[in-house]
Amino acid sequence: MSVSGLSYGPLGDRCAHLCVDMQKLFAEPSEWATPWITRVLPRIVNLAERKAEQTIFTRFVPAERPGKGAGTWRRYYERWASMTIVNVGPQMIELLAPLPSFCPPAQVIDKHIYSPWPEGKLQAVLAARQIDTLVVTGGETDVCVLATVLGAIDMGYRVVLVTDALCSSSDATHDALMTVYHQRFAQQVETVEMKTILSAWT
Repeated sequence: MSVSGLSYGPLGDRCAHLCVDMQKLFAEPSEWATPWITRVLPRIVNLAERKAEQTIFTRFVPAERPGKGAGTWRRYYERWASMTIVNVGPQMIELLAPLPSFCPPAQVIDKHIYSPWPEGKLQAVLAARQIDTLVVTGGETDVCVLATVLGAIDMGYRVVLVTDALCSSSDATHDALMTVYHQRFAQQVETVEMKTILSAWT
């Protein structure tokens, strides 16, 4: 049954807001800056204010120094040597203000790759809370959000993507991924705007 634009019913007590990588690392003047990040931040703040206890922030933590990392990640951090911790400083992994003010009760989970699933911390938190639905915001639509969503699908979570609270550094691949979510994952992924989430998640 559709509820206020949600194809599979209302959002209840077993729902969590999973906010992906809204960090200084991805804001100006970083080399990894995502131009839309400041556009979507106020919407994410609005949801986090209302649902702080149900919010989990992930943070992408780069390698400590160039050449670190397993397999192709070593090559990645040779290419992006300027974005390693030793060069950008540990403060760059922090969440964008005012998101840290919601922690606690919101939680922060660090990860060292695109996906938050292989390291196991996120799944442990969700399982302990008996979460079955994830409202996903953050960035980038076509990288870390993609990895987060595909992992959530494989784990059996209902995924609700907040379309106007996602950001990318590429309009073209953002649009392409939104088409993929609509056309190929419709049984597992719902796409709605923030106003729907705020009205439907009471």
